Amino acid sequence: MGKGRLEAFTDGVIAVVITIMVLELRVPSEGTWRALLEDGPVFLSYILSFIYVGIYWNNHHHMLQLVQHVNGKVMWANLFFLFCLSLFPFSTAWLNKAHPQPAVAPAVFYGITLWLAAVSWEMLARTLISANGGPGSELRKALGSDRKTRLSISIQVCAIALAYANPVVSCALYAIVAAMWFIPDRRIERRLGEG
Repeated sequence: MGKGRLEAFTDGVIAVVITIMVLELRVPSEGTWRALLEDGPVFLSYILSFIYVGIYWNNHHHMLQLVQHVNGKVMWANLFFLFCLSLFPFSTAWLNKAHPQPAVAPAVFYGITLWLAAVSWEMLARTLISANGGPGSELRKALGSDRKTRLSISIQVCAIALAYANPVVSCALYAIVAAMWFIPDRRIERRLGEG
């Protein structure tokens, strides 16, 4: 089975996720810079969520360049990954309800959303590797030990636990993980350059 439909479907779902997130943004109550600044945390959480979704979209594109085949398992793994991404608008909106300071439960749920997306991403990568030659596949060679993904997941788990003590610190850790992934995965780009 070819990968074109999987890519097109993923692009469509991600576009809907981003659209829903932007529709959750509210115009400030007044036409002043102060009113905009008062809503700053809401806008920052939107930016963070947008960056996360954008990172996944970008890396999904790169990852699929290294594979040729998808099967039913890959399709289900991709669907689970998209389900996790579809939680971003809800978790971002709930995080914003506690504006100007994030509350514990929304900060924990936001972290769980990020963690689920990362775990589902890892599952998708493993499923794609299996469907495209296993340990000898181009994707496996490109990802190597994948320490960066494991480190990201570990930081997210710590941030979820920290949210019970200080939701602001946990949100800062969520932002640090996004910063780690902001540049497209160089491992895949290097592998594409070799091919």
